[in-house]
Amino acid sequence: MAASVIVDMPDTDTQAINKRLVKLRETSGVVTVGRVLTLVVCTLDSSEAEDAIAAANDASREHPCRVIVLARGDRFAETKLDAQIRVGGDAGAAEVIVLRLQGELVNHESSMVIPFLLADTPVVAWWPRGAPQVPSQDSVGRLAIRRITDSTFAADPQAAIKGRLASYADGDSDLAWSRVTFWRALLASALDEPPFEPVESVTVSGLSEEPALDILAGWLAARLGCPVRRQTGDLRVELHRASGPIAITRPQTGRTATLTRAGEPGQRFALARRETNDCLAEELRRLDSDEIYAEALAGIEKVIYE
Repeated sequence: MAASVIVDMPDTDTQAINKRLVKLRETSGVVTVGRVLTLVVCTLDSSEAEDAIAAANDASREHPCRVIVLARGDRFAETKLDAQIRVGGDAGAAEVIVLRLQGELVNHESSMVIPFLLADTPVVAWWPRGAPQVPSQDSVGRLAIRRITDSTFAADPQAAIKGRLASYADGDSDLAWSRVTFWRALLASALDEPPFEPVESVTVSGLSEEPALDILAGWLAARLGCPVRRQTGDLRVELHRASGPIAITRPQTGRTATLTRAGEPGQRFALARRETNDCLAEELRRLDSDEIYAEALAGIEKVIYE
């Protein structure tokens, strides 16, 4: 692994940052060839930036990219740009540019991003927290072909995931959707075994502030066309059929789920809650629109909340 190179550039400008990037390529062997995308991470403040950088670095091992982190500071402070460049070592396969914005620059995020976009590579925008109401209309969102939000960390997670449909545009996604990828796969495989009976109703239960369960319920409502009830309680999904239910249960903080069918012994599966870096890496695997995600959002409107 190459040694870490971290360059701090206080009170600087975009031209000076680009010059330093060129110098790093010449002296440290940093290259942009092979970068498959530019990931723009929009954070609320500098304290949030480190967790987002760690997740982006992990995801970059699968998707070599340039990561541009926008850390918003005080919009009423003196206008200033502090920057940091990170390459090698803990930066994974990424080249990380951290831009800490103060004063008027907070209102011009896209202008700060444009000088660092890689030519002929797609742009993905990610808001770990505090996503705009309409991501596709945000100044940074308009630069991106994919826009990733995370309703899990919204002030009201359930309201946030329910509101994604009204603002949806091709290219939008939410990490709550990626958090239930393995749940969806397990449910689909369970229904792919005899007896091949229609599902008459579904119950999805868990924490009220877990939006992954709301979009899972929406996906089931859209796909199965039967009543789907969302309840608050123990973590479980039950598919009710004439011959008896199929149920998946897991302790809220557990790592192993149990799949049970009527008249059969339970089966155990590894089903831990997915970390942000894994969900982000999954989202970066596809740069086209996710129609199934859009259908799941629409399906939430059919869910019965109890």
